Amino acid sequence: MKLAASPLLLLVLLAAAGQNQAQLGRSLLDLSSFLPALSRPANHSRIFHAVMFDAGSTGTRIHVYTFIQGDSEPLPVLDNEMFHSVKPGLSAYADAPEVAGHTVRMLLKVAKKTVPRVDWKRTPLVLRATAGLRLLPAERAQALLDQIQLVFDESPFFVPDDGVSIMNGTDEGILAWVSLNFLTGHLKAQSKKTVGILDLGGGSTQITFLPTVRKTIEDAPAADFVARLDFLNTTFELYSHSYLGSGIMAARLSTLGALTTDESEWRVFRSSCLPGKFRDEWSFGGLVYRVSGEPGGPEGYKPCYQEVLKAVKGIIHQPYQLESGGVFYAFSYYYDRAVDAGLIDGLTGGTVQVRDFRKRAKEVCSDMTKNPPASPFLCMDLTYITCLLKDGFGFKDSAALQLTKKVNNVEASWALGAALDRFHELKIH
Repeated sequence: MKLAASPLLLLVLLAAAGQNQAQLGRSLLDLSSFLPALSRPANHSRIFHAVMFDAGSTGTRIHVYTFIQGDSEPLPVLDNEMFHSVKPGLSAYADAPEVAGHTVRMLLKVAKKTVPRVDWKRTPLVLRATAGLRLLPAERAQALLDQIQLVFDESPFFVPDDGVSIMNGTDEGILAWVSLNFLTGHLKAQSKKTVGILDLGGGSTQITFLPTVRKTIEDAPAADFVARLDFLNTTFELYSHSYLGSGIMAARLSTLGALTTDESEWRVFRSSCLPGKFRDEWSFGGLVYRVSGEPGGPEGYKPCYQEVLKAVKGIIHQPYQLESGGVFYAFSYYYDRAVDAGLIDGLTGGTVQVRDFRKRAKEVCSDMTKNPPASPFLCMDLTYITCLLKDGFGFKDSAALQLTKKVNNVEASWALGAALDRFHELKIH
């Protein structure tokens, strides 16, 4: 027998009992009534909040969500999101964890200004670190997490026992899928279609979608490519995988040949993806690399493609009949680089085909010596995205991607899915 309790009451009881929500199991209640809302219900409503930190490899972001629970509705609706971000990511402070703590402490001011003081003690505060910390040695990552835990313990918010941790890569993809399908209205009982997600971070990349062909699941190379998400007495069997080391910044290291070397302190890493006369320092994950083009050597799209191919070939699995998988939303660095390349508007986003990335990559790479782009890495990044989509995941040139930063004025991120998980316990297995 299951007893129904409002999310607000559940949080109050948890805070009073000091229980970890994870101890209650992971079961997703009826999400069908979740609909993004821009206005607040007039009568008989209760407001509650969630504070989610996304500690990525290139930046730390805070999402403060406001939900409304109406007496006549079984579940709340999303009313608002307050978002703020800072760079670099926490992994850049691996040698100075206290600085990472200061960064989080400063971002907490956003939460204090957004959440009414009377609600602080019952508002969950959670930080999930992604690929940036996954790529660090365990002891250095833990030192950063310990520092964040101290900051959280000093805060006036409700910190669950699992409030500070490194997120599993597969969960990252699944929660992003939940976020985007919630925001696009596809998590309704009568909905027959869903949208797939492509997330390209600095250290990792995720793909999650609901296959329309059974063979996609049957041909998955390993069990961790398939995830089951239960709600509404229905099991969604998702194709989902996270590739650690295949984010856009990590791919730069792979392309430069800097992933498996101990010579980064003095060696110059060269690439035909960079302008021939370019020479500079570039940092990622707290390390500094000396990089340059190939003076007098080959440069341009074709030699660059061969270089980035080694970051994709044999690493990225091609799902069976991906082209029939429906609509895909692509965000994070897919969006950012499309903006940099002039493929979409920086405010509204837009739809592009895979061939658009390829065409623009060729143009940027062929012209980067005469007309250097704003970023010397734009040729490399656009070529990598093209290679990842085509030779990696297996999208056709004509495949259309919806590039977005926000949906209904909410950031496209796994964080909303994680907030829903806090209140309604998704069952992922």
